[in-house]
Amino acid sequence: MGPGGFPGRPEQAALPPHVPPARAAPGTGSAGSAEPPPPPPAMDLRAELLKSIWYAFTALDVEKSGKVSKSQLKVLSHNLYTVLCIPHDPVALEEHFRDDDDGPVSSQGYMPYLNKYILDKVEEGAFVKENFDELCWTLTAKKNYKPDRNGNSVISHQDAFKLWCLFNFLSEDKYPLVMVPDEVEYLLKKICTAMNVELNCCELDDYLSQEPQGQGGLTVWQFLDMVNSGRFLRGIEQEAISMAVEEVYQEVIEDVLKQGYLWKKGQLRRNWSERWFMLKPSSLSYYMSEERKEKKGSIVLDKHCCVEVLPDRDGKRCMFCVKTSSRTYEMSASDTRQRQEWTLAIQTAIRLQAEGKKSLHKDLKQKRREQREQREQRKAAKEEETQRLKQLQEEKERKLQELELLKEAQRQAEILLQEEEQRRRQQHEEMQRTLEIQLREAEQARASMQAEMVLKEAEAERQRKRILELEDMQERLQEALQQEVKARQDEEAVRYAQARLLAEEEEKLKQLMKLKEEQEEYIIKTQREKQVLKQEMENKNKCLEEAQKQLEEVRVNRQRVDQDVMAAQRKLRQASTNVKHWNVQMNRLMHPIGPGDKRTNVSGGVFAGYQPLLSRRDSSLKLKLRVEDKGSDPTRENSKENVSNGGNSSALPSPDADTMATEPTN
Repeated sequence: MGPGGFPGRPEQAALPPHVPPARAAPGTGSAGSAEPPPPPPAMDLRAELLKSIWYAFTALDVEKSGKVSKSQLKVLSHNLYTVLCIPHDPVALEEHFRDDDDGPVSSQGYMPYLNKYILDKVEEGAFVKENFDELCWTLTAKKNYKPDRNGNSVISHQDAFKLWCLFNFLSEDKYPLVMVPDEVEYLLKKICTAMNVELNCCELDDYLSQEPQGQGGLTVWQFLDMVNSGRFLRGIEQEAISMAVEEVYQEVIEDVLKQGYLWKKGQLRRNWSERWFMLKPSSLSYYMSEERKEKKGSIVLDKHCCVEVLPDRDGKRCMFCVKTSSRTYEMSASDTRQRQEWTLAIQTAIRLQAEGKKSLHKDLKQKRREQREQREQRKAAKEEETQRLKQLQEEKERKLQELELLKEAQRQAEILLQEEEQRRRQQHEEMQRTLEIQLREAEQARASMQAEMVLKEAEAERQRKRILELEDMQERLQEALQQEVKARQDEEAVRYAQARLLAEEEEKLKQLMKLKEEQEEYIIKTQREKQVLKQEMENKNKCLEEAQKQLEEVRVNRQRVDQDVMAAQRKLRQASTNVKHWNVQMNRLMHPIGPGDKRTNVSGGVFAGYQPLLSRRDSSLKLKLRVEDKGSDPTRENSKENVSNGGNSSALPSPDADTMATEPTN
């Protein structure tokens, strides 16, 4: 299990689930075995997403115990649903993170949910990967990224985020995530090339040799500290660094093979327009300007497309065209170098489409990884060959020593034989002298000597056999001694492992007691919060009851006001009826009552002063009726018409009319 609890195999250095192992270099497998195919795009996307999620998970693991609380994992899962544009499944979320489970959740408990409900539902192109990376960066940078507090950092926070994305892309597929020195040098060279600056490789090698490296490379935080130190970007403005980082980010992460201004010939009007072009492995898009706010069109590239250089014409130079199955696009570059760069980049995109590859830098990263694996395999094979030669040399020296021992033993045996021969000669001479002295006993002595010589030869043969047995016994004793030394070493290793296991068991017991105490404190804290929430709910219920009472009072007041309004409307209608009645009677007074010129003149002279008064009163009544009786029933509309046309209506007979007409005459 790698740091953060992400599971993996020991030989793969803790690869997470569903991440395929790195491909072996060609020629290193068994005889006749073909090179394994590259992983499908879905597996590549899953591996990239898991790298960012690993940073978010380890950032939430405050105690570095490989476990995260359920509430934090709920929030993390909800945010992953949002940024990955996956339909939320709250039932599965609550079911997986039930509150009756004991303690926080490890990565082994979280990975099944992550694979089943999130990663298996992710669709490539259905979400914005930059938003997903920003979410994971925000979680991990808050805990781990520590720029200069005095504001003297070489890179901005946004540049640090982009370098973090580039690090994840170029890092190895094993946990904890590290970037090997070759990839560090590759990334720094690309940034320096974007700024037209040459990287000091010797200084970089010195820095990497001094920096402690875990798992054979730098972590992302060591890499960001190295960049922020200004050691390799000395004397360069922050704006230039930001532009270089943005260019490398677009090239590596967004798969932008090339971008810049080109002149393009229109299809209908056949005029030339300057456009900002952006080349990706699958398309060549063009915009109004380099801000890329208004997209004018896109050229879809496939394996059937081709690019050709055109001669200068129409006042344009450095021309070339892109031919698709449906149309030919003519373009013009600023100079010959730009035309060559654009044609080579477009040919590279077409080649990637023909090979079924979606990213140039993913292919280059895989090739660099295979080259590193081949170098490591050759180095390991060389070390193995050196070790084997060393063993053969030691074996040869050992056999030479044994041969020397055998020669020494043979020399000792020859010396013994020579001594024995000399002794026999001396005895023989003595015997000859004895024979010379004792001729009579010659026959007996001769027989005796022959028998003694046979016995001596047998004894010499036994001595030679004994020497060989001793040499064989010495070899067996040496082998037994080596086996005994090895057995003692194995016994010491077992004792050391047993002591280490006992220490680990004691440490785990202490951690278990500590977790139990923290759980009891959390239960007490939860009960207190529950009491506080209960008190707040009671207060809110009281406030709600008071608000309901006030609402009832407002409703009663509103009904009372509505009744008052209806009464006022009834009074207004009554007043309108009275005004209409008086208008009718006043209209009657405006006409003469009987025949005769004198009566007419008298009446005209008597009522001539009433005309202005009646007209003013009539106009005020009209204005009041328009305001108060707007939208009323047809009866009230007729009453207003009668008021306005009172002089033209026929006078109805009334007993009061004659009285009012005759009063002035009296």
